[in-house]
Amino acid sequence: MKKWTTKAIVATIAMAAATLQLAAAEPIKVGSKNFTEQYILAEMYAAVLEKAGFKVERKINLGGTLIAHQALTTGQIDLYPEYTGTALSAVVKGETSTDPQKVYDEVKDFYAKKFNLIWLRPTGVNNGYVIVVRRETAQQNQLKTLSDLAKVSGSMVFGGGPEFPERKDGLPGLKLVYGAVFKEFKQFAKLGLRYDALQQKDIDGANGAATDWQIVSQNLVALDDDKGLFPPYYVAPVVRRQTLEANPKIAELLEAVGTQIDNATMRTLNARVEKDREEPRDVAVSFLKDKGLLR
Repeated sequence: MKKWTTKAIVATIAMAAATLQLAAAEPIKVGSKNFTEQYILAEMYAAVLEKAGFKVERKINLGGTLIAHQALTTGQIDLYPEYTGTALSAVVKGETSTDPQKVYDEVKDFYAKKFNLIWLRPTGVNNGYVIVVRRETAQQNQLKTLSDLAKVSGSMVFGGGPEFPERKDGLPGLKLVYGAVFKEFKQFAKLGLRYDALQQKDIDGANGAATDWQIVSQNLVALDDDKGLFPPYYVAPVVRRQTLEANPKIAELLEAVGTQIDNATMRTLNARVEKDREEPRDVAVSFLKDKGLLR
C-alpha cells in the first residue's frame, strides 16, 4: 500500500481544488444582435475563446441594439460586437461626429464610467452608410468619390430608405457637403429592393451599408466619402469589466480577430451566409483557420 506524505497530500488537494475550480468556472457568454454580420462576428469570438480553453455559451440573435446592451449590462451576456456610431446615437445620445477616434473615445469613456463596460480596440470594419453605383456607371462618369458623383448628380435617379431624405447624413447632407442634387429620388422600404432596382437600372445610385454583400456579388462600386459626411461605425468587442478582469487573456484573443477583418472581408463573409446559405459558425471557423487563428 502506498504511503502518503504530507507534501503529497497537500499537492493532491491543491490539484483537485484547481480541477474543481476549472470545472465550476462560469462560461463566457457571447452575444450578438439580430443580423448576419453580428452572427458571424460573435461566432468568431466564440471560436477563438473555445480554442484558448474557455467554456463558451452562445447567445446569438438577441435582438436590436438596446436589447443586446441591456443583456450586457445585466450580465446575461459577457460580450458582444457593437458599432461606435450606433453606441453614440442609441446609448450615449451624443452629438454626431465624423471623427472616428473622437467617437470611439467618447463611447469608450461613457461605457466605462456609466456601465462598467470596456470597449476593446476597434476592428477594421466600418459599417456605416455608403453610396453605391453600378460599375458601368462609375466607369462612364469616372466616379470614385462623392465629389465626383455630385458633378453628375443632376442627371441621376437615386434610391434610398424612407429616412434618407430627412437625415443630416442623407440627402440634406449630400447637398450641403457635396452640392449633390439628384434628378429624382425613389424610396424603398427594404434594402434588398434598392439593390434590385440598381441591377434593373431603375435607379443609378443608392445608399446602403458598407459591408452589404451585394456590393461584391453584384459588382457595384462603393464611392469614397472624401469629405467625411458619414459618421464612423467601427465595430469592436464590448466586454463586462468583471469578465475581463477575471479572464484578461480575452482581450488579446478578441483583438487578434479584429486585426484580420475589414469591410471587404465582411462583404465576402456576409455573402457566404446570405447568398450561399452557409451557416455563420462554419463561415467564421473556416475564415479563422485561413488566417491562422484556429488550427
